[in-house]
Amino acid sequence: MLEGKVIAVTGAGGGIGRDIALAMAQQGALLVINDIGASLSGEGNDAGPAQRVVDEIKAGGGNAVANTSSVASAAGAEEIVSSAIAAFGRVDGVVNNAGILRDRIFHKMSEEEWDAVLKVHLYGAYYMSRACAAHFKEQNSGSMVHMTSTSGLIGNFGQANYSAAKLGVTALSKSIALDMQKFNVRSNCIAPFAWSRMVSSVPTDTPEQQARVDKIKQMTPAKIAPLAVYLASERAAQVNGQVFTVRNNEIFLMSQPRPVRSVHRSEGWTPESIAEHGMPALAGSFFPLDRSGDIFTWDPV
Repeated sequence: MLEGKVIAVTGAGGGIGRDIALAMAQQGALLVINDIGASLSGEGNDAGPAQRVVDEIKAGGGNAVANTSSVASAAGAEEIVSSAIAAFGRVDGVVNNAGILRDRIFHKMSEEEWDAVLKVHLYGAYYMSRACAAHFKEQNSGSMVHMTSTSGLIGNFGQANYSAAKLGVTALSKSIALDMQKFNVRSNCIAPFAWSRMVSSVPTDTPEQQARVDKIKQMTPAKIAPLAVYLASERAAQVNGQVFTVRNNEIFLMSQPRPVRSVHRSEGWTPESIAEHGMPALAGSFFPLDRSGDIFTWDPV
């Protein structure tokens, strides 16, 4: 499905990114494996993870090159795209998968913890997409696959930075889809639900938390890869601006914000009338301020 397509996968040295890259190579893609080899919090550098995935792809008969530039700068993103063009002569797709975590309860979160996470996730998705955009426009084709998260779509404890970045990525993807559809460029999101380094910091202080983590561990990163392969292929030519979630063997199409319920008052509203009439009418449609309505609290089908 990806024969001859050149695709850059960021954060591809392990976990979900690695499995996506391996699956794309099996489908004929030529890969740029980008990973700076940092810790989960984004510290340090190691060229080893990216090169090991390249070696794995080549051992399987595929073709790939390694890149260790950071997506957290425009220059780094340009270097990643330049690697694709230097090695293979073009770029056809990008998977914005690179990420870090700096979890902290909100009132204790530092400015540096906020900035670091947004730089990699939101700025990184922007920088990579922008670096590809001119090439995609010129060749009148291209696919962007962005990794979002249910932490952004639903919310999560201790992840205000990560949640804000991931919901920002979703909005970025939808706007790119609108801006570039006339150039046959697609932009879609996947909210992956799988055991990887990015979720290994989930606490297991209680039996309930341990049970939830044990369930997550059954959902491997390889389960995410088929959808990413499909979205990067020409078979997905009509799929644009969508948000999907993968949970084990299930694929969800996620809803996008639309009005749920409205109230009207011909004479207009006052704070008092909102309190007495408006808000009580709307309250029945409120969403819970927790994750009890999260699809991932359900048993897998």
